[in-house]
Amino acid sequence: MVAFDVDGTLFSSESIIFKTYVQAIEEFAQKSGKITILPTHDQIMLQIGKPVREIFANLLPSLPLEEREQISNRVLELLCDSIRSGGGDFYAGVGSTVRYLKEKGYTITCASNGRRSYVETVLETAGVLHYFEPIIVINQENVCTKGDILFEYIKKYGYKANSIALIGDRYSDWEAARNNGCLFGYCSYGHATNGEIPDFEWNFKELEALKEIF
Repeated sequence: MVAFDVDGTLFSSESIIFKTYVQAIEEFAQKSGKITILPTHDQIMLQIGKPVREIFANLLPSLPLEEREQISNRVLELLCDSIRSGGGDFYAGVGSTVRYLKEKGYTITCASNGRRSYVETVLETAGVLHYFEPIIVINQENVCTKGDILFEYIKKYGYKANSIALIGDRYSDWEAARNNGCLFGYCSYGHATNGEIPDFEWNFKELEALKEIF
């Protein structure tokens, strides 16, 4: 089984993420009058790859959960609209790499901290959604972390943990793989900071390099 992270692995939202966050926060501020300081671009990018609730708790700690959720849901709407309109950047070889793995007989899944509509919008826009098994996402109940997502796949498909490779770029990907005894492929072209990833089985400097390993 190959489980892909999304942002920083298959797709980069870096060119659109700041604009969508700012728009959603400014819309909320105009309605409520509560926010006067916007997060910077760097502050936002440091959060990418973390669970959504954690991101907004870190960026907007003075707001209650309900209000952070309002902004979060608006960001999601804006992101999905932008992706469908051609916003953001797909890494080279998304379609050919996913298709290659499927044709080789791998079960293809997704392990992302993103919400379902975001993940499926990215995969659908890339033209690869049909190669993926039904996607498990964080539900804030029994699945609260990326590690929980991997654990659910292990239960569902009955694979041994060491036969599953998580392909990702951030510490949360590494942590999910290691906590479940899975292999980890590090996408060094993604959003990680220097020294963020402790170790890995493979270092992919481009997505298409997966074809050389699998």
